[in-house]
Amino acid sequence: MHLSEILNHLGEDRELYFNAVSPPVIQSSNFAFPTLDSFRQAFVNELENTVYTRGNNPTVAILRKKLAALERSEDCLVFSSGSAAVTTAVLSQVSAGDHIVCVEAPYSWTKTLLTKFLPRFGVSHTFVDGRDIANIRQAIQPNTKLLYLESPNSLTYELQDLTACAALAKSCGIVTCIDNSYCSPIFQRPIELGIDMVVHSGTKYFNGHSDVVVGVLCSSKSIIQKVFDLEYMTLGGILAPHDAALVIRGLRTLDLRVRRSAESAMKVAQYLEQHPKVLRVLYPGLPSFPQYELARQQMDSAGGLLSVYLNMETIEEVEAWFHRLKRFLLAVSWGGHESLVLPTAGFYKIPGRPDSPQPWNLVRFYIGLEDADWLIEDLEQALAG
Repeated sequence: MHLSEILNHLGEDRELYFNAVSPPVIQSSNFAFPTLDSFRQAFVNELENTVYTRGNNPTVAILRKKLAALERSEDCLVFSSGSAAVTTAVLSQVSAGDHIVCVEAPYSWTKTLLTKFLPRFGVSHTFVDGRDIANIRQAIQPNTKLLYLESPNSLTYELQDLTACAALAKSCGIVTCIDNSYCSPIFQRPIELGIDMVVHSGTKYFNGHSDVVVGVLCSSKSIIQKVFDLEYMTLGGILAPHDAALVIRGLRTLDLRVRRSAESAMKVAQYLEQHPKVLRVLYPGLPSFPQYELARQQMDSAGGLLSVYLNMETIEEVEAWFHRLKRFLLAVSWGGHESLVLPTAGFYKIPGRPDSPQPWNLVRFYIGLEDADWLIEDLEQALAG
């Protein structure tokens, strides 16, 4: 199916709602039935039938269809946050006594799930450097049930060979799950490479306007049905219909936004790579990136995130540089219209918390939709200072 069809028309049966160009927000928690027979039939499969918005809602269903098609999956569930999507996906695949292999340095709340939450219920884990498939193979145990990937992750951008990971996992009877938030399906489609489950923080590129928190899980119909019947309906981390409508709005410009962000990020990365105040640039689109050839093989392009190690001698020098920036917002998250900066130095000196394990001269940028030259001007004056 063509990308334009997915983003602008798929799932939108306009004749059902007065031929409105934008789908309505069906802001109803409950749905009535004309007969007992129709009531009984609806409960055969609440994933497909509208009974109660905790299970299925017409506005949310439109979004699910679009996201599944984008990821080339058979079905999709949406959640109230990316963390809810990750947690639900992982919980659906493990029981007490099981083991998970996960790549090093995953998203912070994924790491919390594996290190602090699941051990309470007898689920163990092993973190591995996923850049070498041999490390993953060596970490697999007889009770391993899930291989959890992030390729790239959202700070230092290590990749895994997704085709090789999928083949290894299938040979061992292990389910694979990947966080594909960095690339979005515009630039990477893991299911086409054999991965079983794909999760997203849809707060980022899918929504794209920094006004909705949303999570996404895409997979086969059998896996989605299993997740829906137990974890999804029980834990109840659903997305509200109004938020679903805002994400549908965001999808209209997804292709344009992601490509503009990536093009500008490349320009900024190339500029920073040549600057004497920058020791190193981490960006999968640069030939200097250690896994550049793998990135070219399984990604259509890199996204809007890049990181740098600044050539500065003290954390105070980094702080002074940061305060000279004028055109980047200091904020977490990414994927919206606004360009952001997140210096690791900001995670030092927090009262009551240990300093970040990352070096204080590491800085992450998200390049939004502003003109790249305008952003480079700001970087130039800040670094010159």
